[in-house]
Amino acid sequence: MTHHDAAFELLRAAGLPLRVGEGSPIRGIRSLPARDACTSAWPDWVPAQLRSAYRQAGVPQLYAHQRQAAESLHAGSHVIVATGTASGKSLATQLPGLAAILGAPAPEGAHPTGEATVLYLSPTKALAADQLDVLQELAETVGPAGPSGGIRPATYDGDTAPEERRWVRQHANVVLTNPDMLNAGILPNHRGWAKFFSRLRYVIIDEAHTARGIFGSHTALLLRRLRRTARYYRADPVFTGASATSGDPAASFSRLIGEHSASVTAVTQDGSPHGPVDVYLWESSPSESTGDNGAPLKRSLTVEAADVLSSLVVAGHRTLAFIKSRRGAETIAAVARDHLLDVDPALKDRIATYRSGYLVEERRELEAQLRSGALLGVASTPALELGIDISGLDAVVIAGWPGTRAGFFQQLGRAGRAADTSQRSAAFFIGGDDPLDAYLLEHPEAIFDTPVEDAVTDPHNPHVAAPHLLAAAQELPLTPDDVAETGLFSGLGWLVDSLTAQGHLRRRPRGWFFAHDDVSAASWVKMRSDGDGPYTIVNADDGTVVGEMGSAQVQPQAHPQAVYVHQGRSFIVQELDMEQNAVLVSPANPPFYTQARETTSISVVGARQSQSWGAFALHFGAVEVTSTVVGFQRKALGSAEVLSDEPLDLPPSTLRTEAVWITAPETALQQAGVIVEHIPGALHAAEHAMIGLLPLLTSSDRWDIGGVSTALHRDTELPSIFVYDGHPGGAGFAERGFRAAQEWIAATAAAIEACSCADGCPSCVQSPKCGNRNSPLHKQGALNVLRAVLSGVPAR
Repeated sequence: MTHHDAAFELLRAAGLPLRVGEGSPIRGIRSLPARDACTSAWPDWVPAQLRSAYRQAGVPQLYAHQRQAAESLHAGSHVIVATGTASGKSLATQLPGLAAILGAPAPEGAHPTGEATVLYLSPTKALAADQLDVLQELAETVGPAGPSGGIRPATYDGDTAPEERRWVRQHANVVLTNPDMLNAGILPNHRGWAKFFSRLRYVIIDEAHTARGIFGSHTALLLRRLRRTARYYRADPVFTGASATSGDPAASFSRLIGEHSASVTAVTQDGSPHGPVDVYLWESSPSESTGDNGAPLKRSLTVEAADVLSSLVVAGHRTLAFIKSRRGAETIAAVARDHLLDVDPALKDRIATYRSGYLVEERRELEAQLRSGALLGVASTPALELGIDISGLDAVVIAGWPGTRAGFFQQLGRAGRAADTSQRSAAFFIGGDDPLDAYLLEHPEAIFDTPVEDAVTDPHNPHVAAPHLLAAAQELPLTPDDVAETGLFSGLGWLVDSLTAQGHLRRRPRGWFFAHDDVSAASWVKMRSDGDGPYTIVNADDGTVVGEMGSAQVQPQAHPQAVYVHQGRSFIVQELDMEQNAVLVSPANPPFYTQARETTSISVVGARQSQSWGAFALHFGAVEVTSTVVGFQRKALGSAEVLSDEPLDLPPSTLRTEAVWITAPETALQQAGVIVEHIPGALHAAEHAMIGLLPLLTSSDRWDIGGVSTALHRDTELPSIFVYDGHPGGAGFAERGFRAAQEWIAATAAAIEACSCADGCPSCVQSPKCGNRNSPLHKQGALNVLRAVLSGVPAR
């Protein structure tokens, strides 16, 4: 059998199109080669009983990258392991800590001897629960060995029963938690953790690549608070991270933990085996419907993904389908189950949805079914991108660009996880109605031949740093050394002075103290920009709790009359109670979904940097954005045809953030071929397309970014296009756009030019979240504007 015959065997069995060509949805194929194993012996310092336990668990020897990482950690170096999915990063990061717990001797001067503890941080509870299962099996095999009496792992998160928490604090020597609990439950109560902190030897940060943007900036400051607390108890732990591949993992990790990059070892050469994967670039089929401006519509991304998923399930292939939104995951699973009812009804119960917002019991049951193989197909948000051990997958469906190359390859790595390097697996990247998806289908080199992004974090963002400084001062008084040039909070001395002037800190001879006795400063830290969440979703018919939702999603996704889907069950929102943080829903089965519309205005607080590009000018700085959810559309399942447009009356929200903006005199636009009456539509279309293409250059996705355009802005007094970070204080995305403006604008112009539509469509200048119903838009005008801006780029 030839290579290509083998590559198509899986598609042939599923009844899917086989080749690129006329009438085929396949736009291209990339084959990723197999990777053979590169193994290494166990280090001498690993206790015999631990080696034996790993061998019984099916790990007879280490891969080369595991040995390299473990040796560096054991010697006292901070380490980031940035290798592929299922390459054994967990073992590499955990081995030195487990060995230390069991009494392994440490190199002289590397770290203290004696009893050891390990703190494990993961971005999700599900990932921590998965790791706990593995560690408990290992602990049972090892038994009560060494001076510590054995390995005693335990989770400490929001699901931990109150009666268990005291035992964890006093007796566990491997504590698995998440940044949210470390912030709110552990560091503020560090005196109850004195025994654990005094022995803290290693801190493990799993899926470290997810610590980007605002969440990453919060995590960076949280880890500085952790290091400060550990030092108070005379511990100086070694930090290690497990990450997807990234552009510069050592630099990213050093920024995260507050160290110089020279003190971080990056392990990037993957020694684990992996079978070959054929990646199919798949374009959604044309729909019979048309959208705004008569633009042609493609089939819904969710329906296209559900078709592929159900075909693979019918053929018996274990498949995971990824999509960014909760609603999208629910829809893919529901449509796939409907397809299976017509083909093989026995299979419909072997497809499920997995996403955040489920109750803990639901998550645990789904995870058990995933591991056992009871589920054959799963539609998931990126919650299953993160490390949960699901092996033996035949195929992965990636519905829409996940936002970053790191995320794409992490999801892609779920296919072909078995060690059989001769067995081919498949991945399908299905492009949706989005300018970036369309661009990537036309330019696959932007996926496969471009370095993976570096994570964007900014621990000096004052909106992020202020509550962490207050929390740190409440935990232990801030000292001048903390904010000195070599301190953990270097560069933030001015902010400490500002918080003191505002009355939040009180200066005393020992340092700065938190000035409020009746509040927890940690409660002011919003790790995930969820505002006042979470909101509880309640079934109004019987009073049962359905799930939860963060406050950032509530107005757009749980407004009155919105459709909410949970594990295949549909509900209509009856009431959004913003005072009680509750959403009342009633069961329903509508043939449509809902999508909110927002209107946005923006004011300039101050420009920090500006560049002249001929008649045009490019700026970066602080802005204030006022947004209001003004209505919603009901859209048909499958075709996304707009069935109705309904108004809403909800309170506005204000966001102080960062933006990049372009200004131009009206005369320059006219010289570029944009007549006066087309200026609003040209700027609006250019804004939409720029938002769609910015994730090509930053660690973000379209929903992290907002935009405003106007033919005459009150602050700039010129026609202007704004693109801003959708997070308080900014997340670094707009700043990246400013720095890479030429590449960004050129890619945007190329995407518009390559689109075959006449007047603009979702693949080029229409936006799925436009509050003005994608009107006015002028595609050619947008292209003329962007070309004119590029013509003014100063020579370097």
